[in-house]
Amino acid sequence: MIVTLAGGVGAARFLEGLVHVVPQRELTVIGNVGDDIEIYGLRISPDLDIVTYTLSGIVDPIRGWGIRNDTFSFLSTMRTYGYETWFNIGDRDLATHTFRTEQLRNGRSLSEATANIVNRLGLRFHLIPATDDNFQTYVICNGNRIHFQEYMVKLQTKPRVERITFHGAKSATPADGVLQSIREARGIIICPSNPIVSIGAILNVPRIHLALRKTRSKIVAISPIVGGKTIKGPADKLMKAVGIEPTAVGVAQVYGEFLDTLILDVQDKLLAKKVEDLGIKAVVTNTIMKTIADKVRLARIAVRELS
Repeated sequence: MIVTLAGGVGAARFLEGLVHVVPQRELTVIGNVGDDIEIYGLRISPDLDIVTYTLSGIVDPIRGWGIRNDTFSFLSTMRTYGYETWFNIGDRDLATHTFRTEQLRNGRSLSEATANIVNRLGLRFHLIPATDDNFQTYVICNGNRIHFQEYMVKLQTKPRVERITFHGAKSATPADGVLQSIREARGIIICPSNPIVSIGAILNVPRIHLALRKTRSKIVAISPIVGGKTIKGPADKLMKAVGIEPTAVGVAQVYGEFLDTLILDVQDKLLAKKVEDLGIKAVVTNTIMKTIADKVRLARIAVRELS
């Protein structure tokens, strides 16, 4: 079994290539739930959804999130009733959130609800939330505590972030199967996701970081930082906010206690030696995924490094 740690869009793009290299039944994805939020009484899991939507082939390729050809009548009507509508929920997307929320209210865990969604979308890989417990990412801006989704979507990452906190980090437990999959993996790949609030949220669920340190499996990561900037999202801003340089070297430092190999982009080839000075193997290649061929090629390189 190949195990991956995954955030949102960057992870989904990489996984789209990985399922061409590894059979879905031999793939376990541990997903970030720090971005989860309740809106209009519905439990929304953005990172879990972007992975399932992408791998099932229904993701909106233009927006990069949500479902292709979706409409927004629900959101428009909510606006009429005076609700804030900064979080975009399409009409078809709404069905996923309604299904998940009903499952949870009927006593199922987030893991069980997620497995049901995966199966109903015709997928065969194993998608496990990092935790079934209440666990959310917040940023502190100007002394104010803001949920990460509000910072990301409503405020467009404009406020200066002073620090990042993970609500539930002291009490949460890994979901069933998380620690076992890490312990028994044929290899582990950390997707090109935000190392601070996507992978970082997973690592802040108690015992997961330790499990990665103890596993005998090789661990390979793909840097989401290219040329000092992120391809998508605020990873570079948030790395700066916590005192880590926004480079491939900074990514290597975040994962340094357990990482064997870091795959970095050709634009950062001059940083390879600094990465290897940390005791981590550096592999230089094109990591920008514009086509399915790019995604498959990068996935093949990552899997090769696990052997």
